[in-house]
Amino acid sequence: MTPNGPSPDVYARRRARLLERLDRAVVFLPPVTEAVYAHDVHYPYRQDTNIRYLCGFEEPAALILSRSGAQEDGFVLCVRPRDEEAAVWTGERAGIEGARQTYGADHAFPIDQTFEVLERCLKKAEVLWYGYPADAAVRARLLETVHRANAGRQREGRPRIVLREAEELLGELRWRKDPEEIALMRQAAAITVAAHRALLEEVRPGDTEHRVAARIEYLLRRGGCSGPAYGTIAAGGSAATILHYVRNNQVLREGDLLLIDAGGEFGGYAADVTRTFPVGKSFSASQAELYELVLAAQQAALDTVRPGVTHEQVHKAAVAVLAEGMIRLGLLEGTPEECIESESYKRFFMHGTSHWLGMDVHDAGEYRRGGTSRELEPGVVLTVEPGIYVAASAPAPERFRGIGIRIEDDVLVTDSGSEVLSADLPKERKEIEQIRTRALERPAAASG
Repeated sequence: MTPNGPSPDVYARRRARLLERLDRAVVFLPPVTEAVYAHDVHYPYRQDTNIRYLCGFEEPAALILSRSGAQEDGFVLCVRPRDEEAAVWTGERAGIEGARQTYGADHAFPIDQTFEVLERCLKKAEVLWYGYPADAAVRARLLETVHRANAGRQREGRPRIVLREAEELLGELRWRKDPEEIALMRQAAAITVAAHRALLEEVRPGDTEHRVAARIEYLLRRGGCSGPAYGTIAAGGSAATILHYVRNNQVLREGDLLLIDAGGEFGGYAADVTRTFPVGKSFSASQAELYELVLAAQQAALDTVRPGVTHEQVHKAAVAVLAEGMIRLGLLEGTPEECIESESYKRFFMHGTSHWLGMDVHDAGEYRRGGTSRELEPGVVLTVEPGIYVAASAPAPERFRGIGIRIEDDVLVTDSGSEVLSADLPKERKEIEQIRTRALERPAAASG
């Protein structure tokens, strides 16, 4: 395990497992187009996650795994050749040689030959498992290549190539994490917990959301992460009722809560953790009522996580607690059963309790199979993140308006139950208040 991801033999085992599943078939993962930020400035390049999963290659590239009887059967990378002039500006490329020697490709070609190579691999193939190209020009080239590969098949009495999405295959491989992946996710969670804990002791009234977001992202990098795994949410006051708040431009005020949703990426694997705490020393009475309700809902969901339990059952465990509490606090009317049946609880809790976690923060893997919610298995990692969001304009008791609370942890399903990877980050209300009180009673320390 390294900050750059698993060792080369891990990638080789992944490709071998995938190749074993292919019979007269080809997997094709197209190159990701570089995104322009402004004029001739680009965003940092983000490799297709499935390509990273299979080989760890971080430059623009197309990947082919072929078991179709073609000369290029095996692991194929189509990459940018080395270029001395380009190296002056952007650094050395792996090139054809590096694709073979460093990344283990059986065959390597220039990236501009991608579709010619794919067409040769498809000549005898019966199935093409393809990654969906986001770029319209790449989609057009892919369809054109398949059309050419199908030409003449009817005359020869051969069926046309069956097209299937590669996510069906790769999602299954990525859904259950192996020991190397779990080790990387433990480290991502540990660094994330340390960053959140530091912020819990640093935030003061008068800070800005922008400064808080910048600080936690710095702490993630200082701890060893390559950066944040997703856009940091630092939402003070009523901004916390906006699920994916991204402005992060308000001043934090005494008496408000701060919701921080931030996670680091380590070795290509994400953490995803949320905590909500007072900008001052303590929760108000209304804030405390909602916080304790969300915490109880999360604990009910966490207690449910184990092999054989469905993803939907985890969600229902949280919803049952939230619905009862919303009625008790005057947010909803009726019985818990009525509020769940009518989904009226969604006025204040409108998202799911969990999502898969891994290389992507919303990771690969189906949530339903055969029309039913999927059962959890050992090696699966998911978030557990109930919340309550009472907008300032919501039809709700005035004392709750403008309060948003979410508590999120990362959970590994084990053989006998579950393990909360982010368990070391405080979330009990009284412990948070003790930490905040101590923090605000000592002089502010210089950041560093």
